[in-house]
Amino acid sequence: MSGRAEIGRFERTLRLFTDVRTGEGATVLLLALNVFLLLTAYYFIKPLREALILDESGAEIKSYASALQALILVAAVPAYGALAGRLPRRKLINGVTLFFAACLVVFFSFGQLGLNLGVVFFLWVGIFNLMVVAQFWSFANDLYTNEEGERLFPLVQFGASAGAVFGSVVVGRLIEPLGIWLPMLIAAGILIASLLVTNLVDRRERQRTERDRLPEQSTASAPAATGEFRMETGEFRDLRDELRKALQRLEETDSAAGDQDERSAGPPADEIREFETGPETSTGRGAFALVFQTRYLLLIALLVLFLNWVNTTGEYILGSVVEETARNAVASGAAAGMSVGQYIGEFYSNFFAVVNVAGLVIQLFLVSRVVKYLGIRVAIMILPLISLGAYGLLAFFPVLGVVRWAKTAENATDYSLMSTVRQTLFLPMTREQKYKAKQAIDAFFWRAGDVLSALVVWLGTTWLAMGASDFAMFNIVLVLIWLGISVWIGREYARLVRSGQPPV
Repeated sequence: MSGRAEIGRFERTLRLFTDVRTGEGATVLLLALNVFLLLTAYYFIKPLREALILDESGAEIKSYASALQALILVAAVPAYGALAGRLPRRKLINGVTLFFAACLVVFFSFGQLGLNLGVVFFLWVGIFNLMVVAQFWSFANDLYTNEEGERLFPLVQFGASAGAVFGSVVVGRLIEPLGIWLPMLIAAGILIASLLVTNLVDRRERQRTERDRLPEQSTASAPAATGEFRMETGEFRDLRDELRKALQRLEETDSAAGDQDERSAGPPADEIREFETGPETSTGRGAFALVFQTRYLLLIALLVLFLNWVNTTGEYILGSVVEETARNAVASGAAAGMSVGQYIGEFYSNFFAVVNVAGLVIQLFLVSRVVKYLGIRVAIMILPLISLGAYGLLAFFPVLGVVRWAKTAENATDYSLMSTVRQTLFLPMTREQKYKAKQAIDAFFWRAGDVLSALVVWLGTTWLAMGASDFAMFNIVLVLIWLGISVWIGREYARLVRSGQPPV
């Protein structure tokens, strides 16, 4: 049987899950394997992070360390942006990933010396998770056009979901025989394996899409963060060139008309002229400057902030109700002989299992179909609508059964559909926006949501005597804002895709 027939059957199988077309199957599966390995490595070290900081410093220090991560990212994100402005994408990804792998070896070595590393390791893991995963999705966005990404990202995201489940299950069985430190070396090895996949994908895709480009202009030589963007045809265009052409067309129209009416000489021409002739065009702007100076990017940043603010506050609601239920069950003798800690541990074990399985099923069978038939404009509103209903129930029925299934629906949708949609939003952007601004959004603004949630919980419990119902009501207000942002982003995304131009 010919190789072509084998490939056809292989890709027809993948079409059970998403719309994979001829020649796309191998790369999309390699990308899914790539992010599978990254998430496996992260979930190998995540339990080690919790064990070290809680054993050495306690829960209070852990809370403070979470806030400190946001401050560290203020410096880390611009540093990453500077590297992206200098290095081609392959060298950038290799260098950053090898740095984090080497750090794991250093932590292992220091751990063997008996040093207390809980706080430092906790801070490092938070930076690692946000920056390395964001870097992967920058790379994936760099490979596909808008249409390709909408079709194929659901299958790539399944690799991330599967890696999270696989890593958490396997490391749980390794900690007892191997201890805390040795799994760090295994995680470093997994990161290096992910680089082999990254380099294979990079080489395959350059051969597919850049055969006609000069070597110095290819992604193998040019910096990762440039003003280029991909057209739906797969052709690379430069944003400055496109803006100059647009400005020239507007000026020719004005000249032919004689009089400058509002339509031909209004704000669009002024905005294009200001952007095109400014001192920092297309490249050279920092990560945070890109976000704050580009409306579409700022909207995504606010979306991420409110999403995580709502979710983290919801996790507090769940935790507080679980703790109260556990104490009441133990006191009344309804806990089957378990202690409070055992009751809570058993609950969360079952809760995470259901969430992860539900997320995998949604990712594999529903996400691609939602994106295909409803589009990004509708898909982006599904999670906030679920959250609105969930916290509406919790505001009036803050009992464990309701809280559990409300958070199950929210988390499973977040880890599957919403995660895929968030990555898709970056498709109609320049390479600079994908590599620089995405780091700022996925790292700093995500962590800022955690900080705001911690502040609300502290104020609510310390000064306002808020209970679970009160926090649920507060979350309803946040969700309404989040939903409005989602509607706005959906419209902007559709406009950008129609225009074939990145946001400016």
